[in-house]
Amino acid sequence: MLGDLAFDLAARGHEVTVITSRQLYQDSNARLAARESLAGVEVLRVRTSTFGRAWLPGRALDYLTFYLSAFLALWRVVRADVTVVAKTDPPLVSVPAALVCRLRRARLVNWLQDLFPEVAQAAGARFAQGWSGRLLAWLRDRSLARAACNVVLGEGMAARLRARGVPGERIAVIPNWADGEAIRPLEHAANPLRRDWGLGESFVAAYSGNMGRAHEFETIVNAARRLRHEPGVRFVLIGDGRWRAWIEDQVRRDRLDAVLLKPYQRRESLAMSLGLADVHLVSLRPCMEGLMVPSKVYGVVAAGRPLVYIGDPGGETARIVSHHDIGIAVREGDAAALAAALLELRADPRRRLAMGARARALFEAEYDKSIALAKWGATLRTGGDFPAGPRGIDSERSPG
Repeated sequence: MLGDLAFDLAARGHEVTVITSRQLYQDSNARLAARESLAGVEVLRVRTSTFGRAWLPGRALDYLTFYLSAFLALWRVVRADVTVVAKTDPPLVSVPAALVCRLRRARLVNWLQDLFPEVAQAAGARFAQGWSGRLLAWLRDRSLARAACNVVLGEGMAARLRARGVPGERIAVIPNWADGEAIRPLEHAANPLRRDWGLGESFVAAYSGNMGRAHEFETIVNAARRLRHEPGVRFVLIGDGRWRAWIEDQVRRDRLDAVLLKPYQRRESLAMSLGLADVHLVSLRPCMEGLMVPSKVYGVVAAGRPLVYIGDPGGETARIVSHHDIGIAVREGDAAALAAALLELRADPRRRLAMGARARALFEAEYDKSIALAKWGATLRTGGDFPAGPRGIDSERSPG
């Protein structure tokens, strides 16, 4: 997402700098170049500790050292004619960004992929409870109140911010997106991954993306247990995260041969990995409703596939699925309903195709990359009470 926005702004003639770390998402020991120019975007990579994502205290230290290093880097490059886009992850990055912007009299736009510390509280993290959680929320709220604009992914997130006292005129809803040119509906016969992964003519239910704490997999694994003797039904789970090891253990212990696990796929392979499914699985724990949006939905609808949403049937994503008739929503924990939904969709290819066609039409109307980038351009030009002209987006350096 960040790359798409940064490269688009640079292509339009803006001076763009990205401040990030030297690690890779799945490799904390990576040592990327401290400075690099990519397609007109200057990338500054700062030093941090390197504990990685698996151990929560270590991840917190990585965040703290990033905040310090990013603050110093921002201080060096930010001036009064700059717009800073502060994008989570890491959480609370808006706090050091807001301090720099206040001191430098620069313009701050926060890009919230989730709401922290509420996400940590919902996940049961002890450090986010009690007085420490209230302190973190207070710091976050002050940084949002000082921003020219706060961009969130859905109406549920916007409602949460308004309830916290963030003025509605300083909130913009811009969903994440997928690239509709790169990800298009692909027939199974034209998809080499179906052959390479030994899927043949199977009916495939796929999950593609983060397997982290916000998502739920017991329902999926239990549905796979229920369907283990159903001929021609396969589950393909693509990605990584906290739940991956547990899934592998369950598959190995119960000999769930119909379940295939694969790592994250390269961006250029997404059309094939998303297109190999007959139906996609998307999950979000009900306690996370309004705190984040499962962005894997956008790739699914770009690929023209129906989906089964596992979570709160009354939640925002479930309402979209139901309103546009692009899939089925089932309650978290109801493995019988998930198994029944998959058998129902397997038995009705015409319905699946119709759902997939509606999904692609919805994508082209609301979630294509070009639509989102146009919204971002308008937000950066007009969001908040900063004037256009010399300090507008048309003439500024834009660190993200």
